[in-house]
Amino acid sequence: MSYTALYRKFRPQSFEDVKGQEHIVTTLKNQIKAGRIGHAYLFCGTRGTGKTTVAKILAKAVNCENPADGSPCGQCALCRAIASGASMNVIEIDAASNNGVDNIREIVDEVSYSPAEGKYKVYIIDEVHMLSIGAFNALLKTLEEPPSYVIFILATTEVHKIPITILSRCQRYDFKRITIETISARLQELMRTEGVQAEERALRYIAKAADGSMRDALSLLDQCIAFHFGEELTYDKVLEILGAVDTTVFGRLFGMVLKEDVTGCIGLLEEIVIQGRELSQFVSDFTWYLRNLLLVQSSDGIEDVIDVSTENLARLKEEAQMADMDTLIRFIRIFSELSGRIRYAAQKRILIEVALIKLCRPGMEKDTESLLCRIRDLEKKMEKGVPAAAVQGSGAAGIGTQEPQKASGMRKPELPRAIPEDVKRVVERWNSIVTDMEQPMKTYMKNARLSLGGDNRLQIVVPDGLVSDYLKNQENKEQLQRLIGEAVQREIEIEVQAIGDSREFEDVYIDLSQVIHMEIEVEEN
Repeated sequence: MSYTALYRKFRPQSFEDVKGQEHIVTTLKNQIKAGRIGHAYLFCGTRGTGKTTVAKILAKAVNCENPADGSPCGQCALCRAIASGASMNVIEIDAASNNGVDNIREIVDEVSYSPAEGKYKVYIIDEVHMLSIGAFNALLKTLEEPPSYVIFILATTEVHKIPITILSRCQRYDFKRITIETISARLQELMRTEGVQAEERALRYIAKAADGSMRDALSLLDQCIAFHFGEELTYDKVLEILGAVDTTVFGRLFGMVLKEDVTGCIGLLEEIVIQGRELSQFVSDFTWYLRNLLLVQSSDGIEDVIDVSTENLARLKEEAQMADMDTLIRFIRIFSELSGRIRYAAQKRILIEVALIKLCRPGMEKDTESLLCRIRDLEKKMEKGVPAAAVQGSGAAGIGTQEPQKASGMRKPELPRAIPEDVKRVVERWNSIVTDMEQPMKTYMKNARLSLGGDNRLQIVVPDGLVSDYLKNQENKEQLQRLIGEAVQREIEIEVQAIGDSREFEDVYIDLSQVIHMEIEVEEN
């Protein structure tokens, strides 16, 4: 016998089995018990919330020979026929593929014939919003005054597309997204029935990933069980199968962003890619993580709103203190915008890398939130006693419309009386030195500028961002110093500075490439 998917195998057969839609179930049962059955119903809600299932149960209940408390018995001939799809009293129509005027006219012609058995003929029209305007118009009169033995049940996920003339003729029921607790409890119940061992944490993550849809949750659970058939279903296995990332990774990434560690962020993303995680899911989950941090920071007693364990909640509270509210809002905005673009993007990884760099570099954006972040960053650096030149190099200077040197009160240094011979030699041979370098150093050095640092040392000025982060690594800096020294056969000591743009270099630094050919005294070593 062929295998039956879990969502089909455990589809509710009575009102009591329906989970998360008690407000609708109670109303329908009371109508059936009181004999106040409507002639047209409209079931609205997102996918997998039970619209078609409740429609079939209602069809059975109104035709059942032995109803109990408004629910079908499930044992009589009519209940069994409807459940198996063999009843002539229940007609299911998929409006997505039968959306023309002729399809609806066939229904209008059929309703004039009374049911061969039972009390009611029930027409279930799924995805009714897909009907054409002509089809809706053909349905109007019959929907308003059908024969006493006909019931229409219209189901849709996009109720806003249905004409108001149709809405006014139906009793409308809105199906809610099912809560994580309800889905998780249902999954645990089914796992006991199936005899499958599963961690509660694993089932809860599946319930969360289902986004309020019981059918999606059962499909995901089916997939996880099949992948690790005969084994206990653990949290780590679920993450692996669904391409998700452990929540502890988000804490690491958040810490790196706050430290403006672009290299660390890109490296962590590389790990996630190598593990085969789904990048769209990663973006969505990290956005939710940031949302949780914002909620934790916003008010106390937020445990009921944030669906995390006690252990994770304690960690969230600690991490929420690492950033202020404006910073979190800016992070959420950047990743929310990314969520909308990444779904159909061909280069998802590149989009995420750009977003991470934006998080680390508020100077890349000109909006108010980013401006506030840059001001706070500048204040912190000044409090720590970081020299003004270093603050400028971090990209925090140049706030507003001021020139960089005006914002910090710095003046461009005067031309030196002498340039060391080894520095002069490096400047003269710089293009050939860069050409002989290997990647990625070669690419990074193409946009480097040469100037004089303290004690007449060679100063290499690079763009703020990936290049400056690369040279912050001591090994990379030593490698650059070694390559320059080997090229001129001298031991060269260098210092690295970062700038926001080329104008800042012209205002603050001496461009040795421009002055090296001037008649300046050369200092012999």
